[in-house]
Amino acid sequence: MTDPHLETLARRYPALAPLCPEIGRAFEIIAAALTAGKVLYLCGNGGSAADCEHIAGELLKGFLLPRHLGAADAEQLRAAAPAPAEAAYLTARLQGGLRAEALTGHPSLTSAVANDLGADLIFAQQVWALGSPGDVLLAISTSGDARNVLLAAVAARARQMRVIGLTGTTGGRLKEAADVCLCVPETETYKVQELHLPLYHALCAMLEARFFGHAEPA
Repeated sequence: MTDPHLETLARRYPALAPLCPEIGRAFEIIAAALTAGKVLYLCGNGGSAADCEHIAGELLKGFLLPRHLGAADAEQLRAAAPAPAEAAYLTARLQGGLRAEALTGHPSLTSAVANDLGADLIFAQQVWALGSPGDVLLAISTSGDARNVLLAAVAARARQMRVIGLTGTTGGRLKEAADVCLCVPETETYKVQELHLPLYHALCAMLEARFFGHAEPA
């Protein structure tokens, strides 16, 4: 059965309908990694960097669904808290999260990498230091040719990570380095980004439903 979030995406954005099978593949890759306790890393430049932060934000806390803590979580908090009030406060307010890390922050690190190693290595260095087999890199480039994003994908493959590309029509060189490349049918940067947003919202909603239950699609 087709995922309801993909059905909604295809209905609202017909231009993205042909990508639904590949979005499903990307979803299964990420879901398998998260199930195994692995991490989703994200990288991109400019507006795509903002998209990385946006995606991480939807995954690290509640998006469409409540993500109440379970009994085991509550017990861990009770055991760790110095007083019952702190445990109760945390249990009532914390939400379940999915392990996602945007590599687009860390200004002290990235400026040091740019100065000492080369600006095109700001993402590859983080992937090399943090990545491990089974992790996933979601690499965003509207052209598919951003060199720092491409080099991060190469580093990820060397670390035995899976790579998902999110690009424009051609996929550029990133398509060659990705296990799955989601190439939206636009070439102008802002138009590509306009189609990236509903696509990754659907992907985030699918992941949330897999790990935290089911809700009506947005």
